[in-house]
Amino acid sequence: MLTGQLIAAVTTRGSGASRVIERDLLVTRNNLMVFVSGFVEPVFYLFAIDVGLGRLVGDVTGPDGGPVSYAAFAAPALLAASAMNGAVYESTFGIFFKMRWGKLYDAMLATPLTPTDVALGEIGWSQLRGLAYACAFMTVMVVMGLVASPWAVLAIPAAILMGFAFGAVGMAVATFMRSWVDLDMVNLALLPLFLFSATFYPLDVYPRSLQMLTQLSPLYHGVALIRSLTLGTIGPGLLLHVAFLAAMAVVGGIVASRRLHEQLLP
Repeated sequence: MLTGQLIAAVTTRGSGASRVIERDLLVTRNNLMVFVSGFVEPVFYLFAIDVGLGRLVGDVTGPDGGPVSYAAFAAPALLAASAMNGAVYESTFGIFFKMRWGKLYDAMLATPLTPTDVALGEIGWSQLRGLAYACAFMTVMVVMGLVASPWAVLAIPAAILMGFAFGAVGMAVATFMRSWVDLDMVNLALLPLFLFSATFYPLDVYPRSLQMLTQLSPLYHGVALIRSLTLGTIGPGLLLHVAFLAAMAVVGGIVASRRLHEQLLP
């Protein structure tokens, strides 16, 4: 029944979820610096790699086993990380404040909006934020000559899927938090994901045990998908990455909606 509600809310024209997204957009227009901040850090990493570390490392093994420049190898991973950061920070820090301190959702539910509308709207907004970061980062990659294949155009839809997946899970996690101290766990989780998801090194350089653990990382699936697209390494294995992220989005969305029902409509 809950899954049906989610599908109906997404497909119904003029659903309440669009009103939530509209509200978030209007608020963000007055606070652009916070929005931009999530994009700046990965871009700094990219410039540092291209003009510094990349010159020292040289070529590394790409997804197809052939050599690629280190900057071209790391850039798609930083694109994936940028989409992840935009979605996660919006769906955790932002959601926690609105729910626990601003009591914004209590006001929303005094209107015809439902908890499912709120969940889908907030997940959709975090997805749009991740998409904005991904488009801006892709533009930087193109300018720097780090895009090697026309398949790279599909990296943007891949970033949308990543934003949906991480935004849904982030919102579900935010509903379990009780204080600002709990938000430290978000950064604690993101840092190892960022460093150990084959972001900066090929998977085969890790010990076997760490390889298996890395392949469970949701960021790894996003990195592998976007890296293959930007480098033109296309194969059926990409469908596994898509399926993993899609399942993550569905499960996160269902949990987030259920938790909002429990907490806002006791």
